[in-house]
Amino acid sequence: MATGTLVDVIMPQMGVSVSEGTITKWVKSEGDPIEADETLLEISTDKVDTEVPSPASGVVQQIFVQEGETVEVGTKLAVIAPEGAAAAPAPVQAEEAPAAKELPEPATQEAAAESAAASGAEGETPTATEVERPAPPAAPAAPPDGQADGARFVSPVVARIAAEHGVDVGQVSGTGRGGRVTKKDILGYIESGAAAPAPPAEAPAAPPEAPTAAPVAEPAAAAPAAEPQAGETIEPMSAMRRGIAEHMRRSLDTSAHVTSSIEVDMSKVAAIRQKLKKEYQEAYGVNPTYLAFVARAAVETLKDYPWINGELRGDSIVTRSYVNLGCAVELADGKGLIVPVVKNAETLNLLGMAKAIADIAARAREKKLLPDDVQGGTFTITNPGGYGTFHGTPVISQPQAAILGTYAVVKRPWVVQDEMGEDVIAIRSIMNLTLTYDHRLVDGALAGRFLRDLRERLQTWGESDY
Repeated sequence: MATGTLVDVIMPQMGVSVSEGTITKWVKSEGDPIEADETLLEISTDKVDTEVPSPASGVVQQIFVQEGETVEVGTKLAVIAPEGAAAAPAPVQAEEAPAAKELPEPATQEAAAESAAASGAEGETPTATEVERPAPPAAPAAPPDGQADGARFVSPVVARIAAEHGVDVGQVSGTGRGGRVTKKDILGYIESGAAAPAPPAEAPAAPPEAPTAAPVAEPAAAAPAAEPQAGETIEPMSAMRRGIAEHMRRSLDTSAHVTSSIEVDMSKVAAIRQKLKKEYQEAYGVNPTYLAFVARAAVETLKDYPWINGELRGDSIVTRSYVNLGCAVELADGKGLIVPVVKNAETLNLLGMAKAIADIAARAREKKLLPDDVQGGTFTITNPGGYGTFHGTPVISQPQAAILGTYAVVKRPWVVQDEMGEDVIAIRSIMNLTLTYDHRLVDGALAGRFLRDLRERLQTWGESDY
C-alpha cells in the first residue's frame, strides 16, 4: 500500500485460515537498496514457510517488526522509500509519550479499538501513539484487547496470550524494538513458571459433613524451565514445527489409527522406469521415480475405494469423484515437513504425475509454495523409502481417512513360477507399502482389498498404464 512516495510492506494473507505469521529472516536491512519482486524477508506460518517479495523498488527505509516476532495479517512490517529519500525519523517509543503511565478513558478506548480494527482491515496496524491518550483522574477501563497495556503497546496476539494466562504484560521483559514484548517473550515468561493463575474470587467453604477428610495439597506452581546441561543446546520451535506438533497430536486424538502392509514385486515397474528414464530426463527434465508410479497406481485404485479417499464429517461420510493427492516433502534437513497437494491427480498420466510431484517438491524446498498449495488434500503419500527404510506407521493428515507409505525398493530372493508352473527362486525388486487408515471409517478388510488391488496394478504394469 503506497503512502505518497513511500510503499508499505504488509504481513500478507497466506490463506483463508491463516491469521498470523512469524518473521523468520530479513533478507534486507534498513538502508539496503532493493528491486521490485526481489526477496525482502521470509515468514513462517503454521501452514507454510515462504518468501515475501518487495512490492516496489527503492531503499528499505524502516523495519518495524523484528525477526522472531509473530504478528497478525495486515500488520505493517516495513517501508520502502524511493532512491534518495530521507531517512525515516526514529520511532517514538510508548514509554516516552506524555502521560504514558495512564490508561485511556473508556470512550477513547472504544474509539481506539474501532480505529485499530478499521486500520487492520486496510492492512495497517496503529502505533502506540495512535492508541494511547492521556487519561483523566477517574478510574480507567481495561485496555482493549491487543492494544495498549498501561504504557506498553502489545500486539493482539500477545494481548490474547496474556489474558488467557492472567499475565501482567508490564512484568515481562521485552526483547522487541524499544523493549516491546513479543510472542516469544510472553510464552517464555509463562513457560518459566513466573505466571501464576489468578486466585478464585471467593474460596469455597469446607463442607461441614466431612470434617475429618484429609486436606488436599495445593497444586505446585510450574517449575521454571531447566537450564541446559553440559552437552545440551536449546532452540525455540519454529511456527512450522509447532504446527506439525499440534496437527499430529490432534490426528492421534481424533482418528483410530490402524496400519496394514503388503509386499509388492516392482520388477516390471523397475524395467519400465529404466526404459523411460533417459527419454523423460532429456525431453521433459523430469525423473520417473518409483513414487510417481505408485502415485499413479494409487489414484487409479482409489476410484474403486471412495471411502479411503473420503472423510468423516460429523455423522456423515463424505466421498469424492476427484483425488487431491498430498505428497510429504522434507524440509531443512529433517527439521520441517510440508505436504503440498497435486490437485485433480486423477486427470494425470504417468508423465504428468512425475512432473507435478517434482514441481511441488522443488517449490516446497525453495519456499515458493502458497497456502492454497497445501490445502484441500484428500489422500496422502509419504515416501521415507528414499532413505532405505522398509516399514513405518505414518500419521493420518486430518481430516483425511488414510495415508500410504512407500518404502525402499530392495532386491530379494522371491518365489515365482517358471514357464512350467514350477516354483523357483528368483531375484526380484521388492517394495513394502503400508496403509494407515482411520478405523472409524475404514475396516481392515477394505484396507486389505485396496492394498491387494494396488499391488496387482504395480505388478502387472504395462505400456497402457503410462
